Amino acid sequence: MSNVLAELIELLKLEAIGVNRFRGQSQDLGFRNLFGGQVLGQSLSAAIQTLTEGDWAPHSLHAYFLRPGTVTDSVEFEVEVLRDGRSFATRQVKASQNGKAILTMMCSFQHPEAGFDHQNPMPDIKGPEGIPSQLELARMFRDYFPERVRDIYTADQPIEIRVLDPVNIFAPQKKEPVKYAWMKADAPMGDDPHVHATMLAYASDFNLITTALHPHAVSVSQKDMQVASLDHSVWFHRPLRMDEWLLYAIDSPNAGGARGFCRGQLFNQQGELVASVAQEGLMRKIDLNAKSGEGKA
Repeated sequence: MSNVLAELIELLKLEAIGVNRFRGQSQDLGFRNLFGGQVLGQSLSAAIQTLTEGDWAPHSLHAYFLRPGTVTDSVEFEVEVLRDGRSFATRQVKASQNGKAILTMMCSFQHPEAGFDHQNPMPDIKGPEGIPSQLELARMFRDYFPERVRDIYTADQPIEIRVLDPVNIFAPQKKEPVKYAWMKADAPMGDDPHVHATMLAYASDFNLITTALHPHAVSVSQKDMQVASLDHSVWFHRPLRMDEWLLYAIDSPNAGGARGFCRGQLFNQQGELVASVAQEGLMRKIDLNAKSGEGKA
């Protein structure tokens, strides 16, 4: 296992600091605030650690991002046990920094059972072979990034992501609000399904809201764009492995009111739909002159 992947798995494990209370460290990915996927993965990890014995698997989570998190402070998680039934268990998680809530999550777990089975077909698109990764592209355009984040964006990454027909974030052009991205961990992760589930929750926050920016020819790299996750839901349909290629098929059917809505489906290479995702995010264009006071009468 690579060092960067081992560090991420450790980041998602958390430290127990009391009854149903946990602490996690923060990671700086070069964004303006704490990466929302980190708090999602850690919140799911906290809920998992409160489960009773048994073969529990997460089947859904629904989270609201309440405040932007900082990369300099640890995150504390408080889990409320709402229900432990024969088939389902439900948890509520509050993530806080410096005594203020930054995320609240409801998540539900189920004992695996047989039932009716159908799914959408996997999109017929090019496989991951031969597609440059986002890291390779970042290294090609290294000098375009601000010096503050240049080393972060071009460092080894625990999850390799390969986007078909990627947008040039430094010169975005209008395109349909659709994105296909292959992703997987950069090394084997072992067989614990909970580790793979928390890693999926983490990675599911990549590439979503940026898809809603496509029709507007803007990107998150612009100083006049304020972009942030507002809420996030994941449904786990079938067993999955994050150390094997997954196709993230994303579309954005709507934007309005300074918000963009995005949907994602995750397929393994056997064509199985393993998870679905939905998110609404803030996508606000800021008048920098008004903000700084320049240009005012």
